[in-house]
Amino acid sequence: MKAIDVNTTLIEGYLRLLDNLSPNNKLDLISKLTLSVKTDTSARKKHFFKAFGTWESKKSADEIINEIRNSRTFNRQTEEF
Repeated sequence: MKAIDVNTTLIEGYLRLLDNLSPNNKLDLISKLTLSVKTDTSARKKHFFKAFGTWESKKSADEIINEIRNSRTFNRQTEEF
């Protein structure tokens, strides 16, 4: 199945799903889709990456890993029978 066929199948599926919406809901959906197309793609990418957050540090990855490993404490106590 080619990408064009998949896209057509998806679109047809969405149309069948949205067929039961009221005319007002369809118009609202159209306006929201239109706005989503008009938005700047770089802003959308920025929001996408912002959702995951980043770790900001001047330390190298190895320094951070060593710091985490050295800060671990083990206080496991085994009970004798």
